[in-house]
Amino acid sequence: MSRHVAIVTDSTAYLPPQTMERHAITAVPLTVVVDGQALEEGTEISARSLAQALQKRRPVTTSRPSPEVFAATYRAAADAGATGIVSLHLSAEFSGTYDAAVLAAKDAPVPVRVVDTRMVGMALGFCALTAAEAVDAGGSLDEAVAAAEKRAAGTAAYFYVDTLDYLRRGGRIGAAQALLGSALAVKPLLELDGGRIELREKVRTASKAIARLEEIAVERAASEAVDVAVHHLSAPERAAALAERLRERIPAMAELQVSEVGAVIGAHTGPGLLAVVVSPR
Repeated sequence: MSRHVAIVTDSTAYLPPQTMERHAITAVPLTVVVDGQALEEGTEISARSLAQALQKRRPVTTSRPSPEVFAATYRAAADAGATGIVSLHLSAEFSGTYDAAVLAAKDAPVPVRVVDTRMVGMALGFCALTAAEAVDAGGSLDEAVAAAEKRAAGTAAYFYVDTLDYLRRGGRIGAAQALLGSALAVKPLLELDGGRIELREKVRTASKAIARLEEIAVERAASEAVDVAVHHLSAPERAAALAERLRERIPAMAELQVSEVGAVIGAHTGPGLLAVVVSPR
């Protein structure tokens, strides 16, 4: 991190490693706790291992990074020559990660702007990438923050889950709580709204839900240059097929990324997750 403004995010951004290296973006890892064992996302537990643990109904929880981890990250950035830091994180509605970053920023050796993007996954990743691109173009700390916040404001994320059980266990469903009584009879389509997970629609079958997910993404991406990400957990074929259809149907698509979510998000959605992020440039 030798640039004048360093970009920090967290492991739930799920940016490709080569993209992070190219733009000098640092990701602070969240932790997944399986059977009482704490494991760092991205280095100590894979999405596949997480999915297997969930399928075996082993106890799985998640944990934020400590303020000390953020403090060490900020010190390293300053030691490498940064005169300011933009620290962009998943929605504070989901995790205490933002709060931990804010605590660490108070004693950082250089100014740190901590941003609750109210996003997660590549919805967060696109925000971090936009901030890095602003800095690459010579932008200031404030300009990088403004670019990220503008990107976040225009970004939408929609997703399908096979079951609401995992979201219910983790306390991550808001308006979708109303579905619990009939969860077996419907397939919910959810969206990020104000940093929370909200119910968008109820669909009767998985195939119809995925088709509707596609339609919603296409409608959102109409007539403007957008980046798109398709996420999944233990559903690579579904994700690849959906991504190919979106590629054909969104002519203004600038970039398309397909990736499996990591263990932290997977712990709260369960295997079978399909998500689409639509982010205007």
